[in-house]
Amino acid sequence: MAQKITIDPITRIEGHLKIEVEVEDGKVKEAYSTAAMARGFEQLLIGKDPRDAQIVTQRICGVCPASHGLAAAQNLDKAFEAKVPDNARIIRNLIVGSNYVMSHILHFYHLAALDYLDVMAIAKYTGKDPRLLAVKDKIVGLVEAEDTYPLTPRYDPDEFSVDDPEIVTTAVAHYLEALEKRKKAQEMLTIFGGKMPCYCTLVPGGVTIHPTPDMIAAFKYHLMDLIDFVNNVYLADVLAFGTGPLLPIHQLKVGAGVGNFLSFGMFDLGVSGDYKNRFLKSGVIMDGKLEEVGEFDPTKIEEAVKYSWYTEDCGGLHPTEGKTEYDLDKEGAYSFAKAPRYDGKPVEVNTLARMLITQDKGFMDLVNKIGAHPSAVARHAARAWECKMVAEAMLDWLDELVDNLKAGNTDICDDKPVPEKGKGIGMVEAPRGCLLHCVQIEGKKIKRYQVIAATNWNVCPRDDKGQRGPIEEALVGTPVPDPNNPINVVRVVRSFDP
Repeated sequence: MAQKITIDPITRIEGHLKIEVEVEDGKVKEAYSTAAMARGFEQLLIGKDPRDAQIVTQRICGVCPASHGLAAAQNLDKAFEAKVPDNARIIRNLIVGSNYVMSHILHFYHLAALDYLDVMAIAKYTGKDPRLLAVKDKIVGLVEAEDTYPLTPRYDPDEFSVDDPEIVTTAVAHYLEALEKRKKAQEMLTIFGGKMPCYCTLVPGGVTIHPTPDMIAAFKYHLMDLIDFVNNVYLADVLAFGTGPLLPIHQLKVGAGVGNFLSFGMFDLGVSGDYKNRFLKSGVIMDGKLEEVGEFDPTKIEEAVKYSWYTEDCGGLHPTEGKTEYDLDKEGAYSFAKAPRYDGKPVEVNTLARMLITQDKGFMDLVNKIGAHPSAVARHAARAWECKMVAEAMLDWLDELVDNLKAGNTDICDDKPVPEKGKGIGMVEAPRGCLLHCVQIEGKKIKRYQVIAATNWNVCPRDDKGQRGPIEEALVGTPVPDPNNPINVVRVVRSFDP
């Protein structure tokens, strides 16, 4: 008989995702993912000035406000019929690129890596490295003071956990170093964004910040330091772990998922908002055919609500016609997340999707080296590789900005008045996956606003056909030899969105 395990909350960063699994014969037989809080931003925006949207919606996510701001701005660019100047396109790339680097470092070191380490092995470190001895003293001191949160995992180490004192102590040293690097990435964002979180220089039609040589120099100074960390510490750690002690988890295909992947594409290279010309490519992969990347068609998106706390007439709609009306007594419902579908199927959206669709040669070589199939470990490898790609690409975007300024092109915004009527849609990639905002304006006010956040695609419940959401599907078959220590369950979920 299956044993039910409930983990609530499962996330380290935000506390409103609940996971329930049924375990039988040492493996997950069934899984349910519950977004336990209503978002409410869609209703909050109705009747407001449209120019509020790119500021207000940044509050949806404490990790990805930059992406929400960009999706809202591109949405409003279209509704206002504004033509975004090239400088604004580049500055937007630099702002969101900074957030990408910060977010990927955060995801690996501070939210997920501890699931793979036996942190207490630090006490056995016998080396002579002064830096690592300082880390040992710090952690041992915290343990003696019974103050190990958040370093201590919530579950016991298992056979996949790394317990070599030298490796673990080095990894924790990098954990501490990563805190400083995240701070630097945030400071880099503020150079063009004004502040963080919830930056303030983004407006419909462009940006309000005029780039100067000292801004560009400061940005580049921070960026060079981060590139060094990403290439020589972050990526090196992920490659060492993924091809070494964590390779068995990948080979067991723990957390494989639905086999369908979607990317809107990210970082505009030509016209702002053109998803067909982006640094990270748009596209789809269906039915596990990783070599076949199809063209993305926005008309194939819709949301199901059979198992969500929304009225039935909210279901089966494209987000441009979407509705948000709650039914808290709905029989069978178990989540505030709707179930976004592409061409009627659940799709995984995140860095792994973007990397498989972009098919960067360096990443594809890595995939072939460790085994060409999705897994929890593959998601971490994809994030590290994408972090390297984005960080290095920002150097090129800085050069573009300098060339524009030298050529006398200083435009930063196509300032348009609020239209009497208008519709828009903004589709970008947050670090955690596809992010869509759409707006309808009437009487110069917001009449309709809908958001499909990146997390919704992955944490969603079943749809009208009974198809599990991506995280639910990824959990089925996950080894849980000890029901009192479901550490593999949290590894799978946190590989998507911890």
